[in-house]
This record gives sequence, structure tokens and C-alpha cells, in this order.
Amino acid sequence: MEPASPEAQRRTRAFARVIGPYVATFGIVYAIRLPDLGGLVGDLFAQTFNVLILGALMLAAGLLIIGLHRSWRGPLAVTISLFGWFVAIRGFLLIAAPSTIEAGAGATLLSPTATVVARVFFAALGALGLVLAYAGWFTKPNHEVIAGVS
Repeated sequence: MEPASPEAQRRTRAFARVIGPYVATFGIVYAIRLPDLGGLVGDLFAQTFNVLILGALMLAAGLLIIGLHRSWRGPLAVTISLFGWFVAIRGFLLIAAPSTIEAGAGATLLSPTATVVARVFFAALGALGLVLAYAGWFTKPNHEVIAGVS
């Protein structure tokens, strides 16, 4: 398989610079504070408008990533693209089936086992965010491709 173009590599790294710290921050905070967020979930779903706006923003953000990042070459690019699809689908579900999302979040917070699993998931997501941030900010692009040598 041929490597991604220099422009695709730059775009992937730019998305990693933004998405990485965002995912790391929220993943780590959710892993630590998940048991305390039960009231926040209830408050969010108590107002239909809040759920609609959150879903619309998530759908728009996911579609923005999908539309602007079309590279699937390499693990970093695949991770960015999958994240865009995940956010878009989650936003769509918040708009189309908010009660299903609310029931799932509520059931997770009520079950001690599910809460532990969710905390481990969010911790892993936070670690992935740190990897994305590192890759976006501190790694160098593939020089062979940029120099035109393949």
C-alpha cells in the first residue's frame, strides 16, 4: 500500500493535535469522576432542548471530521477517522433515540460492575487521547513521502 500524501499526513496530525488533548482530558476526568456524574446525566436529559443541541453539535463535529479527514492510511489516520464516525453516530443517536442513550447511561451508573467497566473504558480512552496528542504535536511526518521518495 502506498503511503498517504503529505497533505493527508499534515491533516491527520492537525486533527490529532486537537482531538488528542480533548479526548485525553474528558476520558481521564470521566474515569475519575464517573460516580459523581449521575445527577449531571439526569439534568441533561431533563431538558429535551439540551439533548437536541448536544446531539446536533456532536453530529456536526463528527461530520466535519468525516468530511475533512478522508485518509485511512496508517493507525493514526484510522483512529481519527473512526473517532469522527463514532462522534457522528453518537450525535445522531442523541437526536433520534435520546431515551435509549439515557437508559444506557442510567443503567451504567446504577450497576457497580458496569461503572467499573465504564471507568476502565474512559481511562483507556484518555490514554488513547494522550497518544493522539503526542503523535500530533511531537512526531515528525514521514520524510520520504514529503521529499517525494517512496
